[in-house]
Amino acid sequence: MTAPVKRRRAPLLVLCGVHFMLVLDDTVVSVALPTLRAELGFGTGGLTWVANAYLLAYGGLLMPAGRAGDLYGRRRVFLLGVALFGVASLGCGLAQEPWQLVAGRFAQGAGAALAGPGALALLTLLYPGDGERARALGLWGGLAALGGTTGLVVSGALTGLASWRWIFLVNLPVVLVTLFLVPRLVDESRAPRAPRLDIPGAVLGTGAVTALVYGLIRAGDAGWGSTAVTVPLLLSAVLAGVFVVVERRAVAPLVPRGFLADRVRAVSNGTGLLFTAVFFALSFLLMLRLQTALGYGPLRAGLAFVPYGLAILAGVWLSSRAVVRIGVRRTLVSAFLVGAVGLLTLAQVSPGDGYASGVLPGILLAALGSGLGAPALAVGGVSGTTEDDAGVGSAVLGSVQQVGGAIGIAGLVTLAVRQGPGGGHGAAALDGYASALYVAAGVMVLGAVLVHSLLPAVPGTRAAPESAGTR
Repeated sequence: MTAPVKRRRAPLLVLCGVHFMLVLDDTVVSVALPTLRAELGFGTGGLTWVANAYLLAYGGLLMPAGRAGDLYGRRRVFLLGVALFGVASLGCGLAQEPWQLVAGRFAQGAGAALAGPGALALLTLLYPGDGERARALGLWGGLAALGGTTGLVVSGALTGLASWRWIFLVNLPVVLVTLFLVPRLVDESRAPRAPRLDIPGAVLGTGAVTALVYGLIRAGDAGWGSTAVTVPLLLSAVLAGVFVVVERRAVAPLVPRGFLADRVRAVSNGTGLLFTAVFFALSFLLMLRLQTALGYGPLRAGLAFVPYGLAILAGVWLSSRAVVRIGVRRTLVSAFLVGAVGLLTLAQVSPGDGYASGVLPGILLAALGSGLGAPALAVGGVSGTTEDDAGVGSAVLGSVQQVGGAIGIAGLVTLAVRQGPGGGHGAAALDGYASALYVAAGVMVLGAVLVHSLLPAVPGTRAAPESAGTR
């Protein structure tokens, strides 16, 4: 029996707080990288792995972690992940050598992979009804959209005002509160029929996603034709092919048969890949554009992002209501098109334009599209999941976000930097960013067409028959 809504608000806030922390750590090191290089003695190549180690572990382990939660207890796996993330954050904050920080970031990513799907699965089962699930996932998806941008601002503020170590140590209070409250607020849940974890599928699936993310990460600095890129991408394709063959014969496959045959989930996750690629890259593109092309200093660039976050929150508020009233399909089409208009507006900015008249309108429209779309994609991505597959549904959604983010960075950010000199100022640097933004707008229009053509007109989430209770 599902607990009353008021009794579910506390676990909702705790689970969403953890999710925000995990997404924020995707990007929180970005602004601090020059300081890390100076204080710990990183080489240029090693410095990139401060960010990449987290992305690799997080993206690669999501699928087996999500399925493990279904089989062995979602709350148990979630708490294990939060504890590992906390220990790793402490290790990162105390690191004295480059290898210690990279190892800590990898462990952070592994903890995030365990905690992320478990948190979303628990939340999904706490809110099984159409309207209430849409509102809960509205907050969830909004924090995902806001977290990546906030990471850039938090990184700059903590690094400038205190020390880079605090971008990791600030996680510890959230971890401790979560470990104390969740066992008291949320009951354990698992699949009623719990077979053993599909080890061959887990190994092959993890290997395929890890190789894919690694190849995409390397594309940014090595180039698409490099052996360092083509070999991992080919390996990923081979492992994915073997994964499909093995899973067809498995008694209890890692991804249950027919899971992605559900049209709402399949289309939502497929178009979510495009959406995430654009908006994950957009925060980096905007920061580069403001600082290199328009000459903003770090503090001014950070303040310029404040309206971006506020517009995302406005979009989230609209999305949770639009999904219930007009359905996932219309909400997503609107989000993709509003985002496309915002990107096209940003592409028109010239060096002489002021912030309020030139940059701000595009920022507001793009962020509104981001906030409008992220919750609706979350609703569609876990639509119809139950006690049997809530964990794997959450893991698929998380994997899409991680792979999409890697594609966005490898494609759009690389295009911006190579089309126009990233370290320059004025019109020359703007050319590269404008090209990337035009491509991004085209991707958003494509997403709108695919959603309108392929997604069924479902009014919202489909209720799950069973749900996890609260204490």
